[in-house]
Amino acid sequence: MKQPSRPTPRRAPAIPLVAYNPYFSIWSFTDRLTDSATRHWTGAPHSLTSLVRIDGRSFRLMGGEPAATQALPQTELSVLPTRTLYRFEGEGIRLTLTFMTPLLPQDLELYARPVTYLTWEVEAIDGRRHAVQIYFDATGELVVDKPNQRVQAGLESVPGLAVARMGSTDQEILGKKGDDVRIDWGYLYLAAPEGAAVGFALAESARAAFIEGGGLPRGANAELPRRVSDAWPVLAAGFDLGEVAASPVARHLLLAYDEIYSIEYLNTRLPPYWRRGGATVAELLASADRDYAALGRRLAAFDERLIESLKRRGGSAFAELATLSYRQSLAAQTLAAGPQGQPYYFPKENFSNGCLGTVDVIYPEAPLLLLLKPALLAATLEPVFDYAQSGRWRFPFAPHDLGTYPIANGQVYGGGESTEVDQMPVEESGDLIILAAALAQAEGNPGFASRYWPLLEKWAVYLRDAGLDPANQLSTDDFAGHLAHNANLSLKAILALGAFARLAEAVGKRESAAEYQGIARDFAKRWLAMADDGDHTRLAFDVPGTWSQKYNLVWDRILELNLFPASLRRQEVAYYLAHMNRYGVPLDSRRSYTKLDWEIWIATLADTPEEFQRLVEPLLTWAKETESRVPLTDWYDTKSGKMEGFQARSVVGGIYLPMLSDPEVWREWRNSSL
Repeated sequence: MKQPSRPTPRRAPAIPLVAYNPYFSIWSFTDRLTDSATRHWTGAPHSLTSLVRIDGRSFRLMGGEPAATQALPQTELSVLPTRTLYRFEGEGIRLTLTFMTPLLPQDLELYARPVTYLTWEVEAIDGRRHAVQIYFDATGELVVDKPNQRVQAGLESVPGLAVARMGSTDQEILGKKGDDVRIDWGYLYLAAPEGAAVGFALAESARAAFIEGGGLPRGANAELPRRVSDAWPVLAAGFDLGEVAASPVARHLLLAYDEIYSIEYLNTRLPPYWRRGGATVAELLASADRDYAALGRRLAAFDERLIESLKRRGGSAFAELATLSYRQSLAAQTLAAGPQGQPYYFPKENFSNGCLGTVDVIYPEAPLLLLLKPALLAATLEPVFDYAQSGRWRFPFAPHDLGTYPIANGQVYGGGESTEVDQMPVEESGDLIILAAALAQAEGNPGFASRYWPLLEKWAVYLRDAGLDPANQLSTDDFAGHLAHNANLSLKAILALGAFARLAEAVGKRESAAEYQGIARDFAKRWLAMADDGDHTRLAFDVPGTWSQKYNLVWDRILELNLFPASLRRQEVAYYLAHMNRYGVPLDSRRSYTKLDWEIWIATLADTPEEFQRLVEPLLTWAKETESRVPLTDWYDTKSGKMEGFQARSVVGGIYLPMLSDPEVWREWRNSSL
């Protein structure tokens, strides 16, 4: 078997296994897959267990149970953009367990499938033949919010496949919302090609039957429905590989989740995008299994190409961080069918406040979408813009969010739809104008901006009047609190005004283009004087002796606005390099914490590869050494490496921003057909 290149550190904070959306997202939080139970991104156990039986002796491959069963030694781990591979060796065999999720944004039909494939490949390495059987199970934890909830299970009829399903008994569709919440409606499916044994049972009896005889218990367990915590009901599968010699023998299965409905948007229930044309689960599973072999080759080619492109642009450390962030960013979002069946894409603000469609989350996550599928960024922005023009939103600035996941019935943050208290008016207005301009650049036309021109114009007027010297308000870094005269927030407003001028020119509004281009240039000159603090720029205009990361400045280069001199970038980068801690550059002069996404953005300001890598390499050191074993946090301390808050958020898609700063690289991926 050809070995994949190693794109991620040998030790990562957490390893993606099943990664589809905020509900169907399972990780290993440990170095070895057998060190503990697998978990939902929130940390709640979502247990997947795998065992192997070699010549009558059983060993664990995944999970901590049965504890009395010895683990087969794990020898290698590779994390690639769409796949995770574990390798084990012992008892004369080599076994590779692969998790594969078809997250190819270029192909929305494929991307929308809520399926992860697991493959076991076994070969003898001692010159002998070995009798090998494989076992797998997934507990009812995957279909409930709390393990005291009851589940039901059954077998399904799908030609060519053995299929079992499990779901909660209550099925309160879209009945819960919040942050640290797991899905408890819809159904989990386990499917394997005919010849495999598939069923549902209680965990202890299913695992014991395999350990004792290499198979599943006879017949389906009839003791359902029952609470998940009552003997742990599981969906289980077993494979008999027969006598395995030097030629590899492989078996695979599919794990799929049908949410039935994914999002409630302005009081309308939206189905998953794959369901929009009336597709059934049987059709989903059949087509997914039919594509298995070809898809494996396609994903391998995509992974190799993306990793090599990342290395060329930013070096090995950058490639490793970007690879580790890939599935995390995409799996923190869900693709639903909008009111007219169009794609609507909703990010969840994981372990922050549980909001969905948060504008200042879309802003940092956007680079990955802009690189690989600009239409997905449009699908993320469209529900926000539609809400803003619906009449529900009555303020002169842009909204912050659409609700609390998965209920998108209107803003809940700050003053909600009622007051301006704790809003982010400059932040969100600037974000949406900049993103509209970036989308126009990516797509080669301003079609999206034209559709929503009155909104963009209203927000540009707001920034013209309030953006140069912001009042005491929040920015996306709201954990740092309110700040008046925020120099980095002012940068965002100025660049947004320049971006608006560019859009106005593109849609044929030349007078507006000239007016706002003049305003942006005037504001930029004034900003340089207001922010100046000698060898760097200030955190706030009225507070000398302070500094902050000016990560918003990246758009001046990417959008080719040229509002600020190159000397500003050079000055800022030199100052950041002089103020680094072991794990990176602090967000500002007040505290030693930082934001992972913004660190990559300030590295993108660097003029040389050497400076870029000096700013990025400490971030990889952090990923290898942090004690916080969770899906990448984007808010951590640069001295201790410990998480301050947030985990598993989509904002790590911002790590891909350097790919946009190289026009040739961006063009190459925009034209990709992978």
